[in-house]
Amino acid sequence: MQVAIAGLGRMGMNMARRLLLGGHEVVAWNRSTGKVEEIAAEGARPAFSLEEMTEMLEPPRTVWLMLPAGDAVEGSIDRLASILASGDCVVEGGNSFYRDDLRRAEKLGRLGIRYLDVGVSGGIWGLSEGYCLMVGGERDDFLRLEPLFRTLAPEDGYLYCGGTGAGHFVKMVHNGIEYGMMAAYGEGFSILKASPYGENLNLAEVSHLWNRGSVVRSWLLELAEKAFRRDPGLDTIQGYVEDSGEGRWTVQQAIDSGVPAPVTAASLFQRFRSRLGDSFGDRVLAALRNQFGGHAVLSADSGEKAHGAGAGGVAPASAHTPGT
Repeated sequence: MQVAIAGLGRMGMNMARRLLLGGHEVVAWNRSTGKVEEIAAEGARPAFSLEEMTEMLEPPRTVWLMLPAGDAVEGSIDRLASILASGDCVVEGGNSFYRDDLRRAEKLGRLGIRYLDVGVSGGIWGLSEGYCLMVGGERDDFLRLEPLFRTLAPEDGYLYCGGTGAGHFVKMVHNGIEYGMMAAYGEGFSILKASPYGENLNLAEVSHLWNRGSVVRSWLLELAEKAFRRDPGLDTIQGYVEDSGEGRWTVQQAIDSGVPAPVTAASLFQRFRSRLGDSFGDRVLAALRNQFGGHAVLSADSGEKAHGAGAGGVAPASAHTPGT
């Protein structure tokens, strides 16, 4: 199947690679040409503008956006509205707010352009493990593009969630749950480290142990083990934990719906508090975000940002990764 991927960041690049490995024809565009040339060397067709990208597609065209949420997505959709034709489809795969999806779908719909919102989870490990996909929009559009979802996801790893906005709504709540899980791990490891037994406990081994039959086993614990093996005290990073919007939206939705969500709310506020100090628990959270999504961390020595899975040195920070 033919698809254009617009945005070759940590998520978009590997999604393009997985689609190529699955036998799909990928047209790739990115604001920086170096990444376009990189994926072209692996079999994608390179495009150096949105206009060129769409011209290389056969109708009905499918353009999958993997851009930082906010202005980058908004500007690209505005441009695509003037480039695409009736029957074409825009897939928004970043971490957009679901109410923005409703507005965008209505705007594009007046032009006959289809719109799907797809929440993507899997971080920088998605190339090898597959991506969890939460899809919203018209069912007919979902069914037409299902070969793409099937390639990107592991077995049973994608779901049609409902009408426009449903995909990003489910992903929003997913990320709110993620906040709470990470906060609980951060607190637990802090208690272990501060205990009378902390000097002799190997937290990497504890993480490994808890993933062997324990009720708290998870992929996050696997990543915690990786982080602790690389840096047992997490001494090379600061406990400065950013939030990228989804946790705030989840808490606001809980307020709007009258649903008590004390764990999610507390975990969000903990991230705010992390920016005022540097606790071990917050370093656990920062290390986990770095491990699963390549999110930038602050170096303990310089305060500069480092990124990439298990970053051990300073590297330029990039914009917020969509879908993580």
